[in-house]
Amino acid sequence: MSGEERVNERHQQERGPRSERRAELAANLARVEERIAAACAAAGRHRDEVTLVVVTKTYPADDVRLLWELGVRHVAENRDQEAAGKAQACADTSLTWHFVGQLQTNKVRSVVSYADYVHSVDRVRLVTALSAAAVRQGREIGCLLQVGLEGGVPDGNGAGGGPTGGGRGGAAPGEIDRLADAVAGAQGLRLTGLMTVAPLEGPFRGRPRAAFEALGEISSRVRAVHPAATMVSAGMSGDLEDAVAAGATHVRVGTAVLGVRSRLG
Repeated sequence: MSGEERVNERHQQERGPRSERRAELAANLARVEERIAAACAAAGRHRDEVTLVVVTKTYPADDVRLLWELGVRHVAENRDQEAAGKAQACADTSLTWHFVGQLQTNKVRSVVSYADYVHSVDRVRLVTALSAAAVRQGREIGCLLQVGLEGGVPDGNGAGGGPTGGGRGGAAPGEIDRLADAVAGAQGLRLTGLMTVAPLEGPFRGRPRAAFEALGEISSRVRAVHPAATMVSAGMSGDLEDAVAAGATHVRVGTAVLGVRSRLG
């Protein structure tokens, strides 16, 4: 076998698995698209009211590139050490990058270098750090306030809405107005909306739609003061229908598109 024949054979072997993975992702995307479209129809909403954000954590940059080739335009990561490399490897695409994980201030400078949106803004100290990094890098970052609903939401008598917990992060509902004002007044940032994750404990445990409806109510309150904060990021692979029914504008879907993830070390 000549050298040229060996090269051609190697290229064919490489194309095989990639072609299979592309077909797998295409089929998964089609199923997710059907679910979103059906959920929109059931809720009396137009399909274009909901943006699919594919969460690519633990999967390689080549999967991200395949998603791009298949028409995905929004991807999300939750770990900076993984996200930074993927964003650099896919710099020639026009993907919109969302950072959805809990964010420590020592990672802010790196995250601001590639993320277009940060969904996990949950404290004023983080707002200050994001603003400084964005100004330094000449960028404007869209910020979503993460609402923690483990403690419920305050009622008319002030009950509920206690400290959050469960390890999923987020500011308590009673802290959101102050946090929104902080982002709105910070250079290099723009307040784009709210985010939550369905709680695993507390009054909303096992009730994702109720949790997402509560987020929608808080979002309405925030928009009354900050009209541009229109994004409502809620719902994942297992509960995207509940999120769409409750008014989510962005759903964050990973497993249903990319497959079951291996356990992280």
